[in-house]
Amino acid sequence: MAFSQYTNKTVKEVFGKLNTSMSGLSKKEALLRQKKYGPNEVLTKGVRAIDIFLRQCKSPFFYLLFIAGVAAFLIGEKIDGALILIFIFINITIGFVQEFRAEKTISLLKNIISQKIKVVREGRQEVIEKKHLVPGDMVVLFPGDIVPAELRLVSMQNFLVDESVLTGESLPVLKTNTALAEEEKEIFKSSNMLFTGTSVISGAAEGVVVAIGEDTALGEIITSATEKRPQGRYEKDIIYFCRLILRIVVVTVVVIFLLNIILKGTANFFEFLLFFVALVVSILPEALPAIVILALSRGSIKMAKENVVVKRLSAIEDLGNIEILCTDKTGTITQNKLSLERIVAPDKDKAMVFGLLGAEPDIKKDHGVNFFDSAIFTRANYAIVSEVKKYTIASRLPFDSFRMRSSVLAKNEQGEKILVVKGAPEVMFKLCVEFEGSDTKNEIKKEIAREGQDGKRVLLAAFKKVNKESITKEDEKGLTFLGYFVFEDPLKSTAEEAIRLSKKMGIQIKIITGDSKEVAGFVAKKIGLISDASQVPLGEDLEKMHSDEFNNVCQDSAVFARVSPDIKHKIIKSLQKSYEVGFLGEGINDVPALKQANIGIAVFEATDVAKEASDVVLLKKDLRVIVNGIKDGRAVFSNINKYIKCTLSSNFGNFYSIATISLFINFLPMLPVQILLANLLSDFPLVSIVTDAVDVEELRKPKAYQLHNMLPLIISLGLVSTVFDFIFLFIFYKAMPAHVQTLWFIESVITEIFLIFIIRTRRLFWKAKKPSVALVSFTVVALCVILTLPFTGFGQQFFHFASVPFYGLFMVFLILIGYLVLSELVKLVYFHYWKLKNSVVR
Repeated sequence: MAFSQYTNKTVKEVFGKLNTSMSGLSKKEALLRQKKYGPNEVLTKGVRAIDIFLRQCKSPFFYLLFIAGVAAFLIGEKIDGALILIFIFINITIGFVQEFRAEKTISLLKNIISQKIKVVREGRQEVIEKKHLVPGDMVVLFPGDIVPAELRLVSMQNFLVDESVLTGESLPVLKTNTALAEEEKEIFKSSNMLFTGTSVISGAAEGVVVAIGEDTALGEIITSATEKRPQGRYEKDIIYFCRLILRIVVVTVVVIFLLNIILKGTANFFEFLLFFVALVVSILPEALPAIVILALSRGSIKMAKENVVVKRLSAIEDLGNIEILCTDKTGTITQNKLSLERIVAPDKDKAMVFGLLGAEPDIKKDHGVNFFDSAIFTRANYAIVSEVKKYTIASRLPFDSFRMRSSVLAKNEQGEKILVVKGAPEVMFKLCVEFEGSDTKNEIKKEIAREGQDGKRVLLAAFKKVNKESITKEDEKGLTFLGYFVFEDPLKSTAEEAIRLSKKMGIQIKIITGDSKEVAGFVAKKIGLISDASQVPLGEDLEKMHSDEFNNVCQDSAVFARVSPDIKHKIIKSLQKSYEVGFLGEGINDVPALKQANIGIAVFEATDVAKEASDVVLLKKDLRVIVNGIKDGRAVFSNINKYIKCTLSSNFGNFYSIATISLFINFLPMLPVQILLANLLSDFPLVSIVTDAVDVEELRKPKAYQLHNMLPLIISLGLVSTVFDFIFLFIFYKAMPAHVQTLWFIESVITEIFLIFIIRTRRLFWKAKKPSVALVSFTVVALCVILTLPFTGFGQQFFHFASVPFYGLFMVFLILIGYLVLSELVKLVYFHYWKLKNSVVR
């Protein structure tokens, strides 16, 4: 492998071989190398257009239509055969266009959340896209980063890496920058190398790029495999549903076909065969795969414009299914724009100086912005900053969610070494043994509690003098109280609106935060999430509960404070026993919870590991953005279900009535080409249903769009359609066959179009939200074709229509009015019963 040649070389030798240095490459040299080496990407074999096209020819719909076309040519019906081939082409084209667009959508979404990397070029740090890395680049890494290329380590501090993606070993690996005794080709033995796709657990490091893209170990693995888009549960349900319908229909058709042969003989065997094949095709929802793909890809683009990026189209289903959303409050509900309100300390200048030790002067551009340090730095005057510069940092322990504190060992000009620790007050009180000034420990605790009750965040600082060159966690004790900093983090103006919308949609919001109980309770009460700010369980209390009590508290509580990553993970698991759970996280410690949740959500500024573990990435951290994303997800599947309910209700009704009536009359109720044309024209406006507006009632029950829940309504409306088909036959059974076929064609297609507007809402159809422009436009076009084609020479020659008398059209009009009224009545009764039934269950 390419990396092995660098394992036994010193850093100086590696720099020489790559013609680079600690200052990195010049921008000009970086551009030249980009042209030479290409992008830092692994170019997998994507889904080609020809693959998508051939996939359209592998469906049972295609096989049935093809058989029908061949049969038509064999019995001499060349026009019918040609028309069937045209229908095949139209169906394949529609499916191909929608699926091809979906594949393009996936590529677009991947580009939106491309990985950003910090590099050193011309001696200065800058952030670039991962794909622009070249051999010789100096890369800077921090906890939560995913290694973007093959790197030879140059410098590091307490640096641990998770290499399980390559080695399968879950334990973190400690790295070094020293040259190995001999060249090493094994990944797990190359302790001075970092490999693409591995993730940083702790510490910080700099490394020089030695290989990119397909030349890396992970690149070789990926190029040997093919990429395949995973199917969501909803897509699998649809495939199963379609196969089940196909089996039922085929069995029914075979029985009816045999009865026709027994009753009428074999004189018109091939004509009957062609009729029943067309009948099977007419009932199957052949546009459903295209509808699903179009709805998902359209929904994903709409969501991306609203700052919600799905990493896979099937994640839209999981997002719409969310019943409980677990989120932090900082940045989501509050603005995360901390301002230092005041300092409470015996010596405020000393507290500011010690509080800023270890903070970068250009703090706001630093990796993983420390907003507390930034707020203190903003308030510091020139004298304070000058005093801070007199110290050098010898060692540090960064903040993490388990310890709830950070430490820094600083040395002043006189050589004195001072350990400064900053963290959550309740943690820091346990480490302090001395309190300067007149205030006692209990008085300070009471004051801090009052600050929390007013929604203020507090950071407590303490220190002690030591005689060490580096520090460990064991040194963080026996401290002297220095003071505390009071910060304000205003609420977002959108928070209360998001809570109201989530309640309308039946989504429970649960805040899981590392902040204090007082602050979490204040914020939750302020936005209307809880009524009593004291109803906030602490993480340490949850740890002591037995499983049943823990589960009950998780179900009943809306806010959790001072929660560790482990407890956060357990809360998610507990809630999943009864609900579909979404979790918003951003740090490396959130990864277990992100993976555990039904859908993991990360913000764009999250660590690379968190974004990698998530299914959805938010370009804007805001509770309203997430709730709107859930709403969009539910709307997508509501519109898909409109298609399913409409096409199956009408098709089943027409299928069984036509099939049954064919036993009692001596001609075909509709000719095969008329059946296929009716199927195409009724599907034409239905394709645009994915653009339709959705009533708020459709957004409240995420599990209501499961297919089995819709069967009672589908059967009820199908029976209505069957009843009116028999009424039609009773009125026209003595008419000429061509007149019956023409009128039945007009009646059946218009009833299906009526059904679109009936079934798109639970309300009276004229009280629903206005239909989309596309749906109205496609409907008008379809109606114009239906009402004019039968009376043209083209329609009569190729589709065997006939000019029908005015009386016939008037009776069809009356039938349509009756069908509209009865279908609307059945729908309203059904949803009234369904609403009562569900209210009793609750």
